[in-house]
Amino acid sequence: MAPLGKARAALAALRDDLAGEVLAPGDPGYDDARSVFNAMIDRRPAVIAQCETQDDVVRSVRFARDLDLNIAVRGGGHSVAGMAVNDNGLVIDLRRMHAVTVHPGSSSVRVEGGATMSHLDRATEPYGLATTGGRASTTGVGGFVLGGGSGWLERAFGLAVDNILGVELVTADARTVRATAEENPELFWALHGGGGNFGVATALTLRLHELPAFAIALVLYLPAHGPEAVRVFREVMATGPREAGGGVIYLTGPPEEFVPGHLVGKLACAVLLTYAGTEDDMRKVAQPLLALPHETEIVQAMPYADVQCMIDDPPGMRNYWSAEYVRGLPDDLVDVFCALADTMPVPTGTQQILFPQGGAIADGPAEFPVPYRDSAWVAHPFGIWEEPVDDERCIQWVRDVRAEVRPWSTGATYLNFIGEEGTDRVVAGLGLENTRRLGRVKAAYDPDNVFRFNHNIPPDPR
Repeated sequence: MAPLGKARAALAALRDDLAGEVLAPGDPGYDDARSVFNAMIDRRPAVIAQCETQDDVVRSVRFARDLDLNIAVRGGGHSVAGMAVNDNGLVIDLRRMHAVTVHPGSSSVRVEGGATMSHLDRATEPYGLATTGGRASTTGVGGFVLGGGSGWLERAFGLAVDNILGVELVTADARTVRATAEENPELFWALHGGGGNFGVATALTLRLHELPAFAIALVLYLPAHGPEAVRVFREVMATGPREAGGGVIYLTGPPEEFVPGHLVGKLACAVLLTYAGTEDDMRKVAQPLLALPHETEIVQAMPYADVQCMIDDPPGMRNYWSAEYVRGLPDDLVDVFCALADTMPVPTGTQQILFPQGGAIADGPAEFPVPYRDSAWVAHPFGIWEEPVDDERCIQWVRDVRAEVRPWSTGATYLNFIGEEGTDRVVAGLGLENTRRLGRVKAAYDPDNVFRFNHNIPPDPR
């Protein structure tokens, strides 16, 4: 830690130099700026640099290195594990950097590091273009993409990492670099799943795909019909086109107009079928789901950007998530998964989800560090609740779901779906050989492990 006089002088210089704003404890706005999506996280950084330009990021990294301060990087989204903030260090806050520039002629888009899915999707929508994004409009683009990127469009367009064309990065020694397939190719490879380990991503260039139409079928069932609904959805995904996606979601019935009164505040089973195409084509795929006994349905064309807002979770809730990727979805696993819903904390915002894989996910580049590509389904217990008194039971429920599903697991996971679960789980999210290779890239670009507030890859030059 630097002497107090040096630290004060450096902080004053940072305030003068940054185009954005610099906040320290006691400053107006500091407490709002340190608050994150997950209410379980309560940390007090020494300095928050609200950057507006790449030069701001460069200056902020130099400031932290000169004062030997830990660095956390905050993008535009959730960071449910709380890795976007630290205690007594520097937070590089990118949320003011959210410009999106669409290049329809080359079917690409440049997205600044603090943008959310809403920024991205609303910018590409007028052109009839889209790329795989997170399943909520409030997801941050940078962390989502660099961590792998699973979303509604993945079966049609591939994982988000499959659509990276370039990344602009500020490294641990405050250099600016660009990574593409031709320029710094080993770093480019590492950014396909390695997350924020190699620097601060100030902008990403992503491939876009034509998406002139989008449609959904949301069907709500009584829990007793859940196992049958899961089995039918399994067959729909096995036989349907790759334009079809979605998931099975056990949840507490929300007080929404489309939810029957007898399910509000009660356990319900929903199937959401998403379709990268027309309503008429989607209805053909959805017919077996609609033929089952159900309580209500929404079947309609809907802009993709609007669908992205459908399950936005409110900030300020307490969160604990995890995931297991499974080889298949046999009947015995269906029965176990559905029975686990009976123990889900209700009424809370907690959800128990099954997402299908396959399609363009399975067909994507095998060389990237995303070892879950060949898994058939993912079980995603998604704990969200309001009161601290419920912490123990909600966290334990998530762990119980993982434990019960584990006999069918491939051993791989998706790091954006989990919190801090130890080194072995980081390796499970990257693959053992990939982790070793990533360690060498880390040693080349961040030998001091400056960027370690993440699912960390220790530098290993061997």
